[in-house]
Amino acid sequence: MKSLFLKIFLSYWLAQALFIMLAMLVTLAMRPQREFTGFEAQESKILNEAAQAYQSGGSDAVRTYLRNVHDTQRVRAYLFSDQGKELTGRTLPDWAERVDSGQTWTADTIWGRLRPLQFLRQSLTASDGHRYTLVMELPPGQPSLFGPHGVPGLGITIAILSSGMVCFFLARYLTSPVVRLRAATQMLAGGDLTARAGGSHSRRRHDEIAELVRDFDGMAERLEKLVKAQSRLLNDISHELRSPLARLTVALALARQRSGPDAQSALDRAERESERLNEMIGRLLTIARLETGDEAMQKFPVDVGELIEEIVRDADFEAQARNCHVDASGTEECWVMGDPSLLHSAIENVVRNATRYTREGTVVEVRLTQEPGLNRPEAVVQVRDSGPGVPEDSLDRMFRPFYRIDDDRGRRTGGVGLGLAITQRSVQLHEGSVRAFNRSEGGLLVEIRLPLAASKPGKVELPEAAPVAGNPA
Repeated sequence: MKSLFLKIFLSYWLAQALFIMLAMLVTLAMRPQREFTGFEAQESKILNEAAQAYQSGGSDAVRTYLRNVHDTQRVRAYLFSDQGKELTGRTLPDWAERVDSGQTWTADTIWGRLRPLQFLRQSLTASDGHRYTLVMELPPGQPSLFGPHGVPGLGITIAILSSGMVCFFLARYLTSPVVRLRAATQMLAGGDLTARAGGSHSRRRHDEIAELVRDFDGMAERLEKLVKAQSRLLNDISHELRSPLARLTVALALARQRSGPDAQSALDRAERESERLNEMIGRLLTIARLETGDEAMQKFPVDVGELIEEIVRDADFEAQARNCHVDASGTEECWVMGDPSLLHSAIENVVRNATRYTREGTVVEVRLTQEPGLNRPEAVVQVRDSGPGVPEDSLDRMFRPFYRIDDDRGRRTGGVGLGLAITQRSVQLHEGSVRAFNRSEGGLLVEIRLPLAASKPGKVELPEAAPVAGNPA
């Protein structure tokens, strides 16, 4: 707290000093020289005539003359000799003594010009060889700073400008790291683990905000290391499991040749579990590649409508085993730029997941439309099933790796909770989004949004989808 308090405290007094300096400069600049020059000429005339009156008639004559000046011009004046004696014989006010002795700034000095034009002092050497000094008190006028010559609120204006200038630079100094911190937080939330808010700026500062920025960078760096370590561990384990799994497959084949009919059912079960394990390892490798960014992202023009027709055709054939159907509607041409294999896997995982959980004898609907997005039009893929739906608190978590709503349901359907995680990561790599909703009439609606290509490209031959990423959840 000490650092920020000191900065704010010093900035406040800097604003005050700047206000005083600007007020002085503006007062000097705006006060017309002719105002002082006019009074100076008037004082010279009064001084000459007062000296002549004193020389010709003494104290009575000069007193009469100066009283007449006061009555006609509303100016109070006193005449002093070279010894400092007041020559009219009147009782002197304090201001006259101070002005004569130089203790009060008069309008002929720089500091006197900053005040209202009030006192004047002028001296001359008369023909008789004596030096006379005249001091004058002028009629009261408007203050110089707060509204000279009819300019209203000048002092307030200067105060606002000077304090505003200091506050602007102070606010910019204090908020610049906060702006960088906010941008880095948004990037980190968007999946960019390399986002940092510091740099050379935070190293030069030593206040509380700079400490916060450095703590954030430390947290982001630690988070990046943990995620990368997790992805590397997942990748390494998946690769290491491939070798014993391959040996297990060979051992099963040899066991089939050497065993009798009684062992076939057990061997069939072992083979199914081996295939399931091989399938799960393949998905783990896909997740690891997508999380670390190692998945090749060669983007091609992809017709989402044609992609959906192919997926629906295959899914409908497999769904006949449960007396279900998969229908596609609105499969107009919607071209996006992306990796055909990843897009195929993303949509197929959702469709196959819907065919697994929809009720027997129902239809899974896959619909493709075009809708306006925030920045550009989007291709919207909606997959509707008639299954039991998902608890509201699981709608977002169902896209996490290995998340299963019900362990018993996962064992019955063979899902391990990786298909939808692959879908979400693949869609995010294409700058899209995926969400799930419970339908009011029952069942689940999964919506995938992908930004459309800027222009309609020519037709290209799509490569086959990767078999690993295309497995259901």
